[in-house]
Amino acid sequence: MPSNASRKVVYAAIGANCAIAISKYAAAALTGSAAMLSEAVHSTIDTGNELLLLLGMKRSVRPPDALHPFGHGKVLYFYSFLVAVYIFAIGGGFAIYQGISHLQHPQEFLHAGWSYVVLGVAAAFEFYSWRISYKGLLAQKDPNESAWDEIIGSKDPTIFTIFLEDSAALVGISLAFLGIFLGQVFHNRYFDPVASILIGVLLTLVAILLGRESGALLVGERTNRAKIRRIRKIIVDDSAVEDVGDLLTMQLGPDQVLLAVDIRFRPGFDVRELELIIDRLEAGIRKAEPSVKRIFIEADALKPARRKSSGAA
Repeated sequence: MPSNASRKVVYAAIGANCAIAISKYAAAALTGSAAMLSEAVHSTIDTGNELLLLLGMKRSVRPPDALHPFGHGKVLYFYSFLVAVYIFAIGGGFAIYQGISHLQHPQEFLHAGWSYVVLGVAAAFEFYSWRISYKGLLAQKDPNESAWDEIIGSKDPTIFTIFLEDSAALVGISLAFLGIFLGQVFHNRYFDPVASILIGVLLTLVAILLGRESGALLVGERTNRAKIRRIRKIIVDDSAVEDVGDLLTMQLGPDQVLLAVDIRFRPGFDVRELELIIDRLEAGIRKAEPSVKRIFIEADALKPARRKSSGAA
């Protein structure tokens, strides 16, 4: 289930991007700036993407059913992947198209002062949203991880998606400012469309990164390495365990992990004792790592008994 922190980040981003998009469209209409129009479309797409994430968060918490016995947690990964596609196809594509079009047909630039005012207001709103998403990112990461480690290793796409969107928006605002400012200083109408193309390239790179991370989660990425190490330690530290074989995990949602592990127990335990040991291990794992919702333990000592039972049947 997506956390309250994730919802707070999404709602803050929606509010900020709605205000930003309106102001940018007004400035683009007044000035005729291609970079400003690209930024306005960028903010509109960000708002739509955040609504998509909200829809994904809502649908991902539906309970398991006969068709989806492990729940619907991966729905959120599907929607975050759609976000990446829309940023690439609409945001990046439109910005590059606008830039090329204005390079071929340069337009007179008017009322530049309005652009600076709007870009300043947009930067303030974006920084507010970025700061909230950055705090959410820091709250999720392990102490020995960097923010970048959390982005590429996070299992909650809402926070890292909005963090990357806001980061791209702040860079895009800077590019739009430079395009307008340099065009005025050098009396050159080509700086503005070049800035629009650079914004499109930036959005494309962000979309590729988001698509890569969301796609990996969608097809079945393992959980965090630190979590795997903690789970392995819990098992190895148990006095009844002789060795741990394959320890496989898959992320079923932001806070839902499937665990399958092969354990060799010390000799001398009967089936009933092994069942109690397995129950103890499962309880210990769930207490230390509440996100581990599904646990499948293959006990080597039970395999002969199972085969014998199966043959008798």
